[in-house]
Amino acid sequence: MNKFSGVFPPSIYNLSSLEILSIFHSGFSGSLKPDFGNLLPNLRRLHMGRNHFTGPIPTTLSNISNLENFGIVFNKMMGSVPSSFGKLQNLQYLALASNSLGSYSSGDLEFLKALANCTQLHTLLVNGNRLGGDFPTSITNLSTNLWKLDLGMNLISGTIPYDIGNLISLQKLMLDDNLLTGPLPSSIGKLSRLVVLNLTSNRLSGEIPSSIGNITRLGKLYFSNNSFEGTIPPSLGQCRFMLYLRIGSNKLNGTIPQEIMQIQSLVHLDLSDNSLTGSLPKYIKPLEGLCILSVAHNKLSGQLPQVLGNFLSLENLYLQGNFFDGDIPNIKGLMGAKRLDFSNNNLSGSIPGYFANFSSLEYLNLSINNFQGIVPTEGNLKNATVLLVFGNKDLCGGIKELKLKPCIMQVQAMDTGHSSLVKKFSVGVSIGIVFLLIAYISLCCLRKRKRNQQQTNHPTSSSALEVCHEQISYAYLQKATDGFSSSNIIGSGSFGTVFKALLPTENKVVAVKVLNLQRRGAMKSFVTECESLKDIRHRNLVKLLTACSSTDFQGNDFRALVYELMPNGSLDMWLHPEEVEEIRRPSRALTLFERLNIAVDVISVLEYLHVYCHEPIAHCDLKPSNVLLDKDLTGHVSDFGIARMLMKLDQGSLFNQQSSVGVRGTIGYAAPEYGMGGQPSIYGDMYSFGVLLLEMFTGKRPTDELFGGNVTLNSYIKLAFPERVLDIADNLILNSSLRVGFPLGECLTLVLEVGLKCCEETPKNRLATSEARKDLILIRERFFKH
Repeated sequence: MNKFSGVFPPSIYNLSSLEILSIFHSGFSGSLKPDFGNLLPNLRRLHMGRNHFTGPIPTTLSNISNLENFGIVFNKMMGSVPSSFGKLQNLQYLALASNSLGSYSSGDLEFLKALANCTQLHTLLVNGNRLGGDFPTSITNLSTNLWKLDLGMNLISGTIPYDIGNLISLQKLMLDDNLLTGPLPSSIGKLSRLVVLNLTSNRLSGEIPSSIGNITRLGKLYFSNNSFEGTIPPSLGQCRFMLYLRIGSNKLNGTIPQEIMQIQSLVHLDLSDNSLTGSLPKYIKPLEGLCILSVAHNKLSGQLPQVLGNFLSLENLYLQGNFFDGDIPNIKGLMGAKRLDFSNNNLSGSIPGYFANFSSLEYLNLSINNFQGIVPTEGNLKNATVLLVFGNKDLCGGIKELKLKPCIMQVQAMDTGHSSLVKKFSVGVSIGIVFLLIAYISLCCLRKRKRNQQQTNHPTSSSALEVCHEQISYAYLQKATDGFSSSNIIGSGSFGTVFKALLPTENKVVAVKVLNLQRRGAMKSFVTECESLKDIRHRNLVKLLTACSSTDFQGNDFRALVYELMPNGSLDMWLHPEEVEEIRRPSRALTLFERLNIAVDVISVLEYLHVYCHEPIAHCDLKPSNVLLDKDLTGHVSDFGIARMLMKLDQGSLFNQQSSVGVRGTIGYAAPEYGMGGQPSIYGDMYSFGVLLLEMFTGKRPTDELFGGNVTLNSYIKLAFPERVLDIADNLILNSSLRVGFPLGECLTLVLEVGLKCCEETPKNRLATSEARKDLILIRERFFKH
């Protein structure tokens, strides 16, 4: 690593006998001469990674007949990958990762066919570029010496060819973050030397081939975020050296094979977000090296196995969103536990006091279960940010922040005569309660029968939402929000107010957005729009669970949308904690890496809406309060589609004048053309995203008192750009822990540059959604590569 600057030194071109040239991470910029290969014809190794080179890769490199290694990773190279690389008979190593090569079009992968001539090629890295088109079958003709192939983080579509099994020397195969579809060929099992197989975040379907069990050396298997279905093949248990097995967020069903839970080498096991049934295997040898176990959001049931207490290295345990019952087993041996989530199950019994002894504990979620008794208040359980227990009606005590009822201690009888009297009194009360209960049930049945008859003769609007999810009424939501109590308000905006609600029949905590309406009507349209919103899904969109289209007790139209609840609130409260009441204020600031991750989450949603839906869809109101954070601080975009819904329902009269501003965005975030009557568009979304990005890294709202007249957030940043970029950065970033020597200024400059490109005055000049996503991912890879 050096700290040079300027263009590639022209004098080097005079060293025609040079055989090895390595200028890795040296700070050079500019483009390479087109006749590069003619000027340095004797090179064998050429390493130019982690600089700032731009422009095309010189096609004359193919004239360097003895070239064995060529790497130019983490630069800004553009254009196509030259097919002339196929002329290099001695080429062994070709690394072009993390550039801007390709154009997301069908011709981008032509070079792969030519590389079949490079019979000594053992490493090919072209991940993190802009390569598009279908996955070519010619990939299977590459050198049988190839041991590392990385095409991840592009936009490659099509299917994985059956003959992928021809590449018998492969040890690492990475095809993650593309658009691949279809099944994974069973021939994958022929790759017996494979150590890493990464297919994360594609659209692959079909069953996971049982032949993977033949790859006994496999150490890392990443299949998350696809559409794999069927059962988990027990043959995976033959992979005795498996460290990471991540197959979450698919459509897998059936039980968890005993064989999986017997892989003693496992460090990370993720089976979450599937439809797995049955119980956790009980009679297994403890996985003593397992650090992370996630089976969250499945359909698992039964009691938790005692063997969990012997997983002594376990740090993160995610069991939420299942049907587990019974007591929490004795897991007091998990002294290194950091994050434990038992929420949304049917667990009962008391909360174990030994949790207070877990000195590393950061997060313990016991919410929405049937726990009883006193909540411990020792150790880390004194901290309200660590312990979550809401939705357990029989708990009492605990620290005051939990807002639980006080515990009423029973006083022991003073003498036997008094004890006898108490017993008699208790029996009498019990009999009375039984009679009252019978009378109450009878009355409820009678009322329900009459209500059903009335609905048969006079159907009401509240039943119309069965098409959207299930029947849900105003009265049901009124009860779930404690009468729409102000204490349950967790947010408000131009479209309505958001309440936290506990759905009594499902025992589930959700967010209810009550829409601002002024008059009756549009019932049918609301239902249709609700259904269309439910069909549009992305892992970073807040999930719409159901909706309510009914009337309130005064006969006024009532519309509400019910969403999954994000436990870490909105991005807005994390960016501006000083404006949040102390009890809801985040306990720390977002790090630079977390902000970058959230930015990628948001732009990924926009790319899905703008590029991959049936027709381009605009969000219309992107801002920090509409970006919600889950337990892992992953960003989820909310309020999508509400603007479109309101406009379709009544062309403006369905909502009040104040909320109509929100249809085309919020002041400060809305594109300038909206102020002149322009229609909502994907270009407007990109402007809003640009402002959001600038706010995330400067900590300044576009409506800050600093700005006014001709001074805007954009112009404020441009004035300081790039020399004084640290002067305008959010102090919370500057004060966060970064490794010594981290190039913060360089990183912020690149991020803010993306934001400014999105905020161009002219809509057509703004950065395209896919371009912005790729740029942010490249920045993340460049500065935070794992």
